[in-house]
Amino acid sequence: MMKLRLLLVLCLAGISAGLSAQSVREVDICVYGGSSAGVIAAYTAKKLNKTVLLIEPGKRLGGLTSGGLGYTDIGNKYAITGISRDFYRRIGKHYGKFEQWIFEPGVAERTFQGYIREAGVEVLYQHRLAGAQKTGGRITGIQLESSTGGAAKHAVIRAKMFIDCTYEGDLMAKAGVSYTVGREANAQYSETYNGVQLRNKHQFPEGVDPYKVPGKPESGLLWGISAEPMAEQGSGDKKVQAYNFRICLSSEPGNMIPITQPEGYDPARYELLLRVVEKTKPGNLWGILKFDLMPNHKTDINNNGAFSTDMIGMNYNYPEADYATREKITKEHELYNKGLLYFIGHDPRMPQHLREAMLKWGYPKDEYQDFGNWSPQMYVREARRMVGAYVMTQANCEGKEVVKDGVGMAAYTMDSHNCQRIVENGMVKNEGDVQIGGFGPYPISYRSIIPKAEDCENLLVPVCLSATHIAYGSIRMEPVFMVLAQSSATAAVAAIDNKTSVQDIDVAKLQRELAARPLASNHTAEILVDNDDAAHVEKKGDWKQEKKGAYGPSFFEAAKGSQQSSVRFTPDVLKAGTYKVYTYVPKVPGLSSSTQITVFDGKKEKKVPYTAASVRVQGQTSGEWVELGSHTLPKGNKAYVEISNTGADGVIVADAVLFIPVEK
Repeated sequence: MMKLRLLLVLCLAGISAGLSAQSVREVDICVYGGSSAGVIAAYTAKKLNKTVLLIEPGKRLGGLTSGGLGYTDIGNKYAITGISRDFYRRIGKHYGKFEQWIFEPGVAERTFQGYIREAGVEVLYQHRLAGAQKTGGRITGIQLESSTGGAAKHAVIRAKMFIDCTYEGDLMAKAGVSYTVGREANAQYSETYNGVQLRNKHQFPEGVDPYKVPGKPESGLLWGISAEPMAEQGSGDKKVQAYNFRICLSSEPGNMIPITQPEGYDPARYELLLRVVEKTKPGNLWGILKFDLMPNHKTDINNNGAFSTDMIGMNYNYPEADYATREKITKEHELYNKGLLYFIGHDPRMPQHLREAMLKWGYPKDEYQDFGNWSPQMYVREARRMVGAYVMTQANCEGKEVVKDGVGMAAYTMDSHNCQRIVENGMVKNEGDVQIGGFGPYPISYRSIIPKAEDCENLLVPVCLSATHIAYGSIRMEPVFMVLAQSSATAAVAAIDNKTSVQDIDVAKLQRELAARPLASNHTAEILVDNDDAAHVEKKGDWKQEKKGAYGPSFFEAAKGSQQSSVRFTPDVLKAGTYKVYTYVPKVPGLSSSTQITVFDGKKEKKVPYTAASVRVQGQTSGEWVELGSHTLPKGNKAYVEISNTGADGVIVADAVLFIPVEK
């Protein structure tokens, strides 16, 4: 008996020593992936008084938002709420504006680091997932390995809740959660824009020959063209929309590093570009590259046209690949993009005006200084997608099916980049690009960011969420990922506090919490009164309701020469105090040179007009906020803002009014 007890003690001691040697770390919430979503999820959880560990396999936080995508894909700013919206206001503060959606990579990274410092979030860099354990439907722990080799600082992470914020869905997959890769057939979810799509956007002009020797199939296909025949329109496959890099260049002579020939450079890879240029005769670089301009003489370059930065068809293995294979694919994309820039600027067959224009740009000395002045984040537009408790589809995007458990909104077009480059009727064609919009903001189901109950009870997935390929194309925007990350973290906290699963939390209570505490703090919430809010808006006179370019579903417009008309916005002020007031002005032709606005603070009226010249709309957005000053407002609904067409010499718009508390 004594020997048995001694053996048991020794075994327990051995287990304890083994765990100690593995360096077990325990927290309430583990966030895997330091993308923009990962930072916001970790920040939210910490602000809600939970212990948090944010794990980032690389060395840089912010994902695509700090990795070159500075010309933000918004869709409709009404959809961007909470801490996500706060991020763009912090960016705005840096540039001396209220909000800013166009920014340099380094500014974005420093802003994310500000969130980390402010909340005191612990970040574990250069560690990646090696495995996950589940017991009774819950993840009990994950194993980590060093991304650079050697021993991991923490080999085992235990947490009550896990949030997967990677672009690849690695934790979701390791946890055995159902997922898919590629495109569903239209028939699967009664869609029309999913699956194989041969359409006219980012397409080759007619007559571009695909063969090395034009007219001679026996010479073989040019680089990048698949010999695979195109499948039936709308049929499903496992092909993945193309990846690229969002390229930051500089035209500031003192901040430029010349674009030199990259390793493995092969001009034959860009032969198709010469054939496109011969057909289209672009007048400038914008005919080849989506050359969006950033502050301080920098760019956010994206794919544009038939042959550009998208490395079509070269990423199919990426979503489920091991780390070494992914690194290889990423490097291939980097070299392809760098080679394209070099080819445009140096190949003597390129038109001289394009070569000269390209040579005015170089890699920025002050960006990505730890990464050779090139972004470490490839644009992984889509990888794994969870098949969760609810699947978002085209019907959700188009408003034909509206969920009641929304914990975020999306508003971008249903957008897919091309998936393959093929030969069709003897000509080269791209297949897979879809750009279908025309709908307003729509809610994203809470059930789409959680697994099915039988898959996992303590995991949330705000990035690789449950959506079809074409619905994901609308949802997959960085600001939306941040919104869903905040919702995920808030839900994780609720599940911990109520000792329940993510499937069994009170979603209505979660929605109220997100609305009442948009910054995950006790700060007084701002008040938005939209023109579609009939309970708080009084309309008089001749107003036409317009949808295109609105903040939210619509805006009101009074044409030049209309009868006397006004719209009054009355907020429910829960806490008396000073509020900074803004009105949203959609970009419309023929705007009146001056718009008359009256602010009533409960005691006296103040005239606060704005001029059309003061409204400068920049980036992928439909309008801009105009400040109406700071006003002390009483509790209740005595105060109002009224927009009228008095003295108008053009169109008057009435969209939304925002009241932001000025904290003392």
